[in-house]
Amino acid sequence: MNHEQSRTLYDRALSVMPGGVNSSVRAVRPYPFFVQSGDGGHVVDADGNRYLDFVMGYGPLLLGHDLPEQVQSAVQQRAAEGPMYGAPTEVEVELAEFVTRHVPSVEMIRFVNSGTEATVSAVRLARGYTGRDKIVVMQGGYHGAQESTLVEGERDHTAPSSPGIPESFAEHTLTVPFNDPEAAREVFEEHGDDIAAVLTEPILGNYGIVHPVEGYHDTLRELCDEHGSLLVFDEVITGFRVGGLQCAQGKFDIDPDITTFGKIVGGGFPVGAIGGKSEIIEQFTPAGDVFQSGTFSGHPVTMAAGLETLRYAAENDVYDHVNRLGDRIRSGLQDLVEDRAPEYTVVGTDSMFKLVFTRDAPDSFEGHCEAGCTQRESCSRFDHCPKTGGDITRAETERWERLFWPAMKEQGVFLTVNQFESQFVCDAHTEADIDEALEAYKQAI
Repeated sequence: MNHEQSRTLYDRALSVMPGGVNSSVRAVRPYPFFVQSGDGGHVVDADGNRYLDFVMGYGPLLLGHDLPEQVQSAVQQRAAEGPMYGAPTEVEVELAEFVTRHVPSVEMIRFVNSGTEATVSAVRLARGYTGRDKIVVMQGGYHGAQESTLVEGERDHTAPSSPGIPESFAEHTLTVPFNDPEAAREVFEEHGDDIAAVLTEPILGNYGIVHPVEGYHDTLRELCDEHGSLLVFDEVITGFRVGGLQCAQGKFDIDPDITTFGKIVGGGFPVGAIGGKSEIIEQFTPAGDVFQSGTFSGHPVTMAAGLETLRYAAENDVYDHVNRLGDRIRSGLQDLVEDRAPEYTVVGTDSMFKLVFTRDAPDSFEGHCEAGCTQRESCSRFDHCPKTGGDITRAETERWERLFWPAMKEQGVFLTVNQFESQFVCDAHTEADIDEALEAYKQAI
């Protein structure tokens, strides 16, 4: 493949943007390709190279790059009527009504502009509602670029994971390993009266897609109820992708107090949202005293894109289609690793998938999860499947970035550039696309 234009663009970008990119996950050695356009389940770069796209904007593009006519029309109409107003619009109400009608725990919602803004606001809301300062997060979980959750360490021995964050922020953040109910119980025994909330992804989505073990979320729910803390589900990635319109909380039958959304709820435009019980969400200003505001919140173009995307998904067989393709690619990858790399682990659910380059696993696949690890105790590989973010970081991350990702790119398959981020299937993908991807995986592995 020729990448002359991308290299030229990257050279220009280095002069005006730190690292040549506007989000660190877009950086790749020696340089990223620059996208010119999207086409269904594909992207075309500045040099005219065409790639089968499983990045899907890191999750927002449930329908792919070619939006259905009803979504396009809604976006174009709102843009033609004026960019934004600094006043409410009907479409905000309609999207709020759609979300509250379909997501079990959400009675009221506040729209913001990004997943990070949503989780920042959710943490502030939990602290304001409970009058407590401490929050519990999962080691390896990701909740955006916010000071309260960019921490490292164990339990109450935490420190900021990035320069520029005062130590005092980390003092109020407690960490526990995902899928470790005993660690969660112990941290509540020691700090329960000071814990405002537990903040967790239903499935770790930025660390290789780690599924919860059976009963883990139930334990968190029980601990929060016992100690008067709030359970906050970060569904920025899983929302309206895992579990369909009920989201992951519906799939796992868990009732969180607060849920954060992003990505799909905006139909591919910048968005975030905080939903939950009315008693809690009404603590936001102006109904309550917890300050939250934003110039672009509820932007009419974003609201229209999100509403029509979700309506389209509800009225068509979108979830059946993408979940079927997701199951097919995970099953195909499972067959490949059994034959060629038995130490690797296939993970994912619904329309999410990933191949994790784990280092240690038995050759036996007796009774294994056939289309992505679901943490079944009866599986012969249960003790070796990744259960925490730390398990993923111990995988062969350099092999993914330096060897595997470039090999897939040269075969025309666009994957996330690191071992950690999820891959996504969209409605525009076809059976033939899955066959093409599996053949590329076969050659690269």
